[in-house]
Amino acid sequence: MAKPQIVLKRAYEPSSSDDGLRILVERLWPRGLKKADAAIDHWPKNVAPTPALRTWFGHRPERWDAFKRRYRAELSDNEEAVVDLLDIMAGQRRVTFVFAAKDEARNGAVVLRAYLMSKL
Repeated sequence: MAKPQIVLKRAYEPSSSDDGLRILVERLWPRGLKKADAAIDHWPKNVAPTPALRTWFGHRPERWDAFKRRYRAELSDNEEAVVDLLDIMAGQRRVTFVFAAKDEARNGAVVLRAYLMSKL
C-alpha cells in the first residue's frame, strides 16, 4: 500500500477540499460541533484512547510520555481496529485525522499518526 500523507486538524477548524479523507479519531463527538459542519467521512471510535486512559491523561503535559506509551500499548492490543483503520485509509493520497484537543502537539491523534506511520 502506498503511504498516505496523514495530516492533523482540529475539529473546530473548517474543512477544506485539501483535507482528503477526514477521519475523526476521538471516542466522543467534539463538544459544540454540528455533524453537518464537521464533514467527517469515517469515525472509527474503537481506535481512539480508551475512556480510562483519556480520563487519566486529562491533557496534563507531565503525563504526555506515559500517555504515549500507554496509548501505543492499547493500539498494539487492538490490532483489529488498527487494521480496519488502515483498510479505510487504503488507496488514499491524503488523510486528515480530525481531533478535538486544544493542545495540537500532545493529543491522541499525534500518537496514532506516528503509530500508523511506523506500520506502513
